[in-house]
Amino acid sequence: MARVATFRSVCLRNRNYLLSSLWNSAELVAKRRALSPASISLCAQASCQYSLLVPCAEIHMSAANHAGHNKWSKVKHIKGPKDTAKSQVFAKLSIMIRIAVKEGGSNPEFNSQLANLIEQCRTKNMPKASIEAAIKGAKSKASIYSLYEARGPGGSALLIEVLTDNNSRTLQQLKSILNKNGGMMSDGARHSFQKKGVVMVNGLDKDGKDVLLERALELAIDSGAEDVKQIEDEEDQVMLKFVCDLSSLREVRERLDSLGLLTTDSGPEFIATTTVPLTDRDLQTAFCLIEQIDENQDVIKVYDNIDLQS
Repeated sequence: MARVATFRSVCLRNRNYLLSSLWNSAELVAKRRALSPASISLCAQASCQYSLLVPCAEIHMSAANHAGHNKWSKVKHIKGPKDTAKSQVFAKLSIMIRIAVKEGGSNPEFNSQLANLIEQCRTKNMPKASIEAAIKGAKSKASIYSLYEARGPGGSALLIEVLTDNNSRTLQQLKSILNKNGGMMSDGARHSFQKKGVVMVNGLDKDGKDVLLERALELAIDSGAEDVKQIEDEEDQVMLKFVCDLSSLREVRERLDSLGLLTTDSGPEFIATTTVPLTDRDLQTAFCLIEQIDENQDVIKVYDNIDLQS
């Protein structure tokens, strides 16, 4: 009997507590309904609703909004620059395709430079429609190829390859960028460079093994290349840059392919014959200058003779 009495007592207390809680909730709801929704912000209404039903839900909702904001910030600040960089790469490839078509025709079977560029476009996931538009654009657009010589911070030499339909406009734009960043147009910079053939090779061979620099030097000798350097591409992937005489470019690429390497691109480039060391301050200014020049829509590529090893 004592146990039954105790059980009844507990049930009565729980019933009274439940009735009291319901009564208090009803009063709060009535007060909330008395307020005009027009005078309360949507955020405040949501906060009031969730604080009545689930006391801890307000913190959860705030965290969810904050997380959503962080996610959007990540998309805007990380994905955005990547998309911008990708569009710039596509624009540069389109310009290079137009040059290749003007020099060797629109048939990649008879234009090895165009074939190399198309393959490079595919590896960069450039849309097929954009590639075809670039090939057709070479015939429809009257563009002029120019090579500008300039001086950068600390006496560094710059070569700027340009393809434009308005040479005066592009020249004025480049002069403005140079003047604002410690540079100037200057004859004589070309003497610090030599035009060579360059073959870019994946850092992994056909068997998926790393190609160490010591082995790469041996392969450079076997293929007829003059030099090889280990660099990183825009995606921070290790690449090998084989330098050779321009006249033997095709043979060197074919030889590297036969030696088990994965060639990704080949073409002419200006290689610095003399380099210039810069102070940290000049180096930072020079990088800013080169970046701004490279962002110009008419610029194909910027070459410099800055010594990064010092």
